[in-house]
Amino acid sequence: MAFFEVSILGNSLKEWLIAVLIVIFGTFILNIVTKILCRAFKSLEGKLPGDLGKILCEMFLRTKTSILFVVSIYIGSRIVSLPGPLTTFLYYLVIILAGVQVGIWAAFLVTQVVSDYVIRSTGKDEVPSGIAVATLIARVIVWAFIVLLILDNLGFNITTLVAGLGVGGIAIAMAAQNILADLFASLSILLDKPFKVGDFIIVGDMLGTVENIGLKTTRLTSLGGEQLVFSNADLLASRIRNYKQMRERRVVFTVGVEYSTPYEKLKTAPQMIKEIVESVNNARFDRSHFLSYGDFSLNLETVYYVLLPDFNTYADVQQEMNLKIFKKFEEEGIVFAFPSRTLFLANDEKRPLSMQVLKEQTAS
Repeated sequence: MAFFEVSILGNSLKEWLIAVLIVIFGTFILNIVTKILCRAFKSLEGKLPGDLGKILCEMFLRTKTSILFVVSIYIGSRIVSLPGPLTTFLYYLVIILAGVQVGIWAAFLVTQVVSDYVIRSTGKDEVPSGIAVATLIARVIVWAFIVLLILDNLGFNITTLVAGLGVGGIAIAMAAQNILADLFASLSILLDKPFKVGDFIIVGDMLGTVENIGLKTTRLTSLGGEQLVFSNADLLASRIRNYKQMRERRVVFTVGVEYSTPYEKLKTAPQMIKEIVESVNNARFDRSHFLSYGDFSLNLETVYYVLLPDFNTYADVQQEMNLKIFKKFEEEGIVFAFPSRTLFLANDEKRPLSMQVLKEQTAS
């Protein structure tokens, strides 16, 4: 036993052996603990929201063995007596490396949680560029916080540094407020999804198909073929009409017939139109009425729904109805009105009966 009492650098051989064993087994045990934590969280996959169990497992797998080794060295160093500067150095080194490890975990967790949420929300296999930039900013914030935490634990006064960062952050934010507004608008579009790539939208008097949603701008391809570019912030501040989200299309159309149309024909005309609408595929009848007296026509207003949102389907349905209405009215002798003016002379026997009654009432 006297052999283990041999003094080396002020510590017995026994103390050195214990310290070495702590370093070796400590590193091994800490590695085992990270793997156990990984398996524990992976077993919870499906019980936690989204892929959080899998993400936490992968996070612990990103533990650096070299950092665990240094932590084990620090723990083992508590068994032996080391020079003051060396003990202080190990203490500071452990604080720095522990902060780095926490930063690695936190940055990975933020990136993966946001990416997982976006992929599940948008159905895309790749994270959009706006989210990639947002996760980059989040990682920068995480690492800035870790650095400040490390400096604070090392005994530095970080109050002035935090104040300086705050003032600098405000200055940068004010200088880049338009860019930041567009960036956050891009994130809002990607997460809230008022529209997505491929949707046909109308913004004010401009319309087109969404081609790309970028960090600062959204690009549309108009019906004429030219590209329309909108600032993301201005786009969200506008009233947007998204036709891709339309399940069915409501259509209102008016047919004008001449004032000379017989009463019985006029009375049955809405029923004729109803039967025509119901005979057309992909159309659902709503109503048809003799609704108003026009300047030169009796107006029959009809409302129906096209069961598919596609514009070409609507055009085909409306064309079929127009042809059938034209043919039916032609068979029934109902004449379509067009802009015209009819002049009746005082003794004209073809004057409408209402005009004759009005003249007799005036004479009496």
